[in-house]
Amino acid sequence: MAIRLGRREALKTMGMALGALSLRGYALDGIGSHYFTHGVASGDPLAGRVILWTRVLPGTGEHAPVETTWEVATERTFQAPVVSGQFITGEARDYTVKVDAIGLQPDTPYFYRFKAGDAVSAVGQTRTLPVGAVSQFRLGVASCSNYPQGFFNAYRHMAETDLDLVLHLGDYIYEYPQGGYANPIALEKLGRGVVPAHELLTLEDYRMRYGLYRTDTDLQAVHQRHPFVCVWDDHELMNNTWKEGGENHNPGEGDFHQRIAAARQAYHEWMPIRTGTTGDQGPIFRSFQIGDLADLIMLDTRLHGRDRGLEYDKDLPLISATFDARSGLEVSASEFAKVPEDSRITLPVPFDLVDGSPAAIRDFSTINGLTPSNLPDGWFYMHDAEAFKVEALGRAERTVLGADQEHWVVGEVERSAQRGARWQVLGQQVLMGKLGIPKLTMAEIQSDQVPTFYRRRLKTMQQLEQHQLPLNLDAWDGYPACRARVFSGLRASQSNPVVLAGDTHNAWAFNLKDEQGQAVGVEIGTPGINSPGMENYLMVDSALLVQRLKDASPELVAADTAQRGWTEVVLNREYVESCWHFVSTVLDRDYQVTSSEPLRCAHGARGFDALG
Repeated sequence: MAIRLGRREALKTMGMALGALSLRGYALDGIGSHYFTHGVASGDPLAGRVILWTRVLPGTGEHAPVETTWEVATERTFQAPVVSGQFITGEARDYTVKVDAIGLQPDTPYFYRFKAGDAVSAVGQTRTLPVGAVSQFRLGVASCSNYPQGFFNAYRHMAETDLDLVLHLGDYIYEYPQGGYANPIALEKLGRGVVPAHELLTLEDYRMRYGLYRTDTDLQAVHQRHPFVCVWDDHELMNNTWKEGGENHNPGEGDFHQRIAAARQAYHEWMPIRTGTTGDQGPIFRSFQIGDLADLIMLDTRLHGRDRGLEYDKDLPLISATFDARSGLEVSASEFAKVPEDSRITLPVPFDLVDGSPAAIRDFSTINGLTPSNLPDGWFYMHDAEAFKVEALGRAERTVLGADQEHWVVGEVERSAQRGARWQVLGQQVLMGKLGIPKLTMAEIQSDQVPTFYRRRLKTMQQLEQHQLPLNLDAWDGYPACRARVFSGLRASQSNPVVLAGDTHNAWAFNLKDEQGQAVGVEIGTPGINSPGMENYLMVDSALLVQRLKDASPELVAADTAQRGWTEVVLNREYVESCWHFVSTVLDRDYQVTSSEPLRCAHGARGFDALG
């Protein structure tokens, strides 16, 4: 006797068979042969081709290969597709579909869709890049979208804006566990919890998190409306990643390189980026020609060749003195080398600040055995900022790119300038401009509202400000020799660089200059889509903070440290113009958008026009 299942029972049975992992947050809402679960996307457009993406599940309720048909047309009805093809996906690639649609015309808008059985995907819009003479090109720039921080309202606004291309500069997802780096309101009232609930470690973990993010309707909308060019930053991998490790990885979490391989595979599967056929995302530094107007040169400043980032908490040495333990006398560096090894002793030097003026205590019998926990009242250890500048920060071999990528980017810029492109646009993750530590008094800082974890760091920053050290060692400021080499190459090429950066969650504009003060180009840092900015941990009036940042950073032209949003960049033959679009809230679907005054850099000026 046949048993007939009702609609609800059939859906429940199908979901149980495929499993929640395969559904990836998608809710089955009908009985059919197949299910398109996470919208559509396009990316990495060239003049005659573009990557198309979707995800589809078999309707059988069991894991099985799925054959899809894709179509590209110049009209939404698809009466006469210009190109089409088939693609077979399955469990091994998490049922994602990614095809390189070739045979397209330059500078042409297209519609695309997918079919599987009786199921049809949403219709996406994309556009190929132009060739020849180009008068104008409009970019949207985004980074740092954190699901448990609130809604992606900025993505919605981008979807509603006429753009030629969206650049996503990283932190498309975050790897933290439930409650880690989250807004309590978003978690408790908006239902923006994460899956899996633990930190991402395995391939299945990363796939689940991408699936969660791609159920967001605003993220689906901006992908459906515009082609993307993407690079990862650290949180697609783990916080503060470098080529051999990450701040958010420890030996108890398994092998670092296996975790990176899992993260790269999930990125390869879920992002509309052109890759090889190995199943692992290859190097992400690559370039695109926008006719004779610009070259878009995308970098990997996070993983490919990056040396470990310096940290003030770990790498900043204390002022110290060297002694001969036999006599208890302080000795010079040259004399210290002559002291028998078992009699050499180096001690941090405490400073007596009781009278307000620091006085070094260098008597061996007094300071031997002292530690931060038993220092007398009014005595403090002080950091040796000058030694840090020379021995750590200033090391010539430090690189954020790797030697091969350093040569590659300079070569790409040279080729672009030689072919006559008006602009060289560098899309990358972290700030290239020099950002100093702002001089702030405790009276100006609402210290009672500063998070506990940040108070000690804040005190260190106040000590370091007078030494003109950088605020953010995770950025190019932490790799000044590498930056100097790249700047030298950019200047030698007679190019017109426009650097785009994400990562900080705040809005920045710099006039980039080399170590001799010569103009190199401009940089625009985009605010985060919804990740919190400096206002979340440095409780200072935002206008005052921006002014103090400018005082400490001669290259800084403009900044906003308190609002979330995205950046619009318009390139034309005479100038590049940018403005920031800010959303009024990330905790409500009802929001307003305000826009900054535009910043403009004339071709050949390599600096923004004077404000006001």
